[in-house]
Amino acid sequence: MTVRRSAAALAATATVLCAAAAPAAVAAPSPSPTPSVALPSGLYGTKDPTYDGVWRQSLAFLAQRVEGVVPATKSVDWLIAQQCASGAYASYRADVSKPCDAKTMLDTNATAAAVQALAEIGGHGDIVNNGVRWLKSIQNEDGGWGYNTGSPSDANSTSIVIGALARQGQRIGDMTNPGGKTPYDALLALAIPCGGKDGGAFAYQPDKAGKLAANADATAAAVLGSMGKGLAAGDNAAVEGKPPACRTSDVAKPEQAAQNGAFYLAGTLARNGNHLNLPPMPGSDDTTPQPDFGNTADAVVALASAGHKDKAAGAVGWLQKNSRSWAEESGPAAYAQLVLAAHATGADARDFGGVDLIRELNASGPAPAAVITPSATPDDFSAQDGTSDDAGLGVWWLVGIGLAAGAGIGFLISSRRKQP
Repeated sequence: MTVRRSAAALAATATVLCAAAAPAAVAAPSPSPTPSVALPSGLYGTKDPTYDGVWRQSLAFLAQRVEGVVPATKSVDWLIAQQCASGAYASYRADVSKPCDAKTMLDTNATAAAVQALAEIGGHGDIVNNGVRWLKSIQNEDGGWGYNTGSPSDANSTSIVIGALARQGQRIGDMTNPGGKTPYDALLALAIPCGGKDGGAFAYQPDKAGKLAANADATAAAVLGSMGKGLAAGDNAAVEGKPPACRTSDVAKPEQAAQNGAFYLAGTLARNGNHLNLPPMPGSDDTTPQPDFGNTADAVVALASAGHKDKAAGAVGWLQKNSRSWAEESGPAAYAQLVLAAHATGADARDFGGVDLIRELNASGPAPAAVITPSATPDDFSAQDGTSDDAGLGVWWLVGIGLAAGAGIGFLISSRRKQP
């Protein structure tokens, strides 16, 4: 987030998503499709894409992008075709020949993730801009976004939308709705003040009484959102080395709220043995904490992006040692989350605890058009404050396109600006 969804939570119902369950960027296992269902050839993963098809495709592209992988054209075309004429995305559309209508459940998280992914790939400015226009058109009165159109703002959705808008070049602090609220206003309203045991954390949403409860997943998302960063954020070398602290001074500034959130994440990881835990399932008798691999990876990205890569090192080591089975079971979004965590901290994604994450991610979809070794220096691809959707392309990416063209696949750099 990734900003961030839990496929298991998504599989419940859209009503639950709109009400309370935090849609985290956890690539939890999703149900397998029935044998009679043929999955699209351009789609990543083999499990039922109903609740996470666009999400996992977008995360796969972002992870490939930071590691010098050019995704197959048919995979990119599949993601483009999923967009509705309005610019919005649903979680997954099985039949894109049918236009979106009032019954299509539009998904802000999927839209924001697709915008970020296609912006990083480059050459799809109309698709990106169309998605951004839709996101801006449904901004809530408090300045934020909910998971679906009209649902109350939550930290996760607001943060991932901020990342998409920033990547396209919007100046988040200047982006006010008719009521004068910015997206940062919505995030800051969900920040828990310093001083208590959960000081610095963000809530997903207020409860019915208006109280805020700390949510580590929402906090990881909000740290990125408060800094105007996207899902493929790199480390923040400018402030690296300063210990995170929760401060009440400048609390109205999103930058300080992000540091406060980093303080909470660093403390929570340390208390839990370098990982985050899943909350017990509602109604479950088993309250034994279970490790949350996806949100731990998200916390790593958040800490590194806030300038606290050293505080994320223990979690990176824990993921390297323990995440293999989780990623194998969960599929492409899980591999992508681990790649983004490795990218943000400078770890080797091609030897992550003995696993070549890039090879496994590439194998979950169509064979890439090209694979180029990227620069060893992580970049922040959020492109905040005015860059165009192609400005984040590094030199290695342009070289990769040239190599692809030389190999007889120059169509990769042709304009693919078709509408779905």
